[in-house]
Amino acid sequence: MIEIKDLKKMYGRRAVVDGVSLVIEKNKVFGFLGQNGAGKTTAMKMMVGLLRPDAGSVSIAGRSVLESETREIIGFMPEAPYFYERLTGFEFLKFCGDLFPRHRKKTGAEYEALLKKVGIFEAKDAPIRNYSKGMKQRLGFAQSLVNDPEYVFLDEPLDGLDPIGRREIKEIIKLLKQEGRTIFLNSHILYDTEELCDEVGVIHKGKLLYAGSVKDFCSGKPLEDQFIATVEAHNK
Repeated sequence: MIEIKDLKKMYGRRAVVDGVSLVIEKNKVFGFLGQNGAGKTTAMKMMVGLLRPDAGSVSIAGRSVLESETREIIGFMPEAPYFYERLTGFEFLKFCGDLFPRHRKKTGAEYEALLKKVGIFEAKDAPIRNYSKGMKQRLGFAQSLVNDPEYVFLDEPLDGLDPIGRREIKEIIKLLKQEGRTIFLNSHILYDTEELCDEVGVIHKGKLLYAGSVKDFCSGKPLEDQFIATVEAHNK
């Protein structure tokens, strides 16, 4: 379970995340929705321990996210993954795997299987500087799974992918849920979010406007229509 209580982050005098509270049950796919600058990425960075909140707390599986043991069960894919571009895809995954000292070391075959899973096995020995944007996006997804995490946080995982690539990554997300994992994703591709998610949250100007089931939120209407109506109603 992910428990977020009164989470707050200030930049100067502006509250980028302002009192957000959420409870996400295990083995759910949760979509966090908001316009650019709404606070999605800042909130996610606090959820995975990369930013310290100015107030509030985040716990995962009953432990603070600031504890190193908790981070062992978390996978995180940032919106703009950073790579050591002289490394090959295989070398980069192995480097990421070595960052988890308590986790069982993967074999070379297991790293190759992970590259196959995200569809870039053929490029495993090519320098990352030669990868396309979509290939880098897939590699970023692969590194988020390198420690076999129970909780996977994905910041815009479908951005930069062509339709076939989006479909393949969506199938992997569905498979992760079938394996019993919990997935928290930020996205602005609402059609895909509606397909993937059990629950959604809507954040606007740092405040949480809605959190609950996709079905209850949509009430028979497209997710995009309901999202726009919710944000516009708040702006009035």
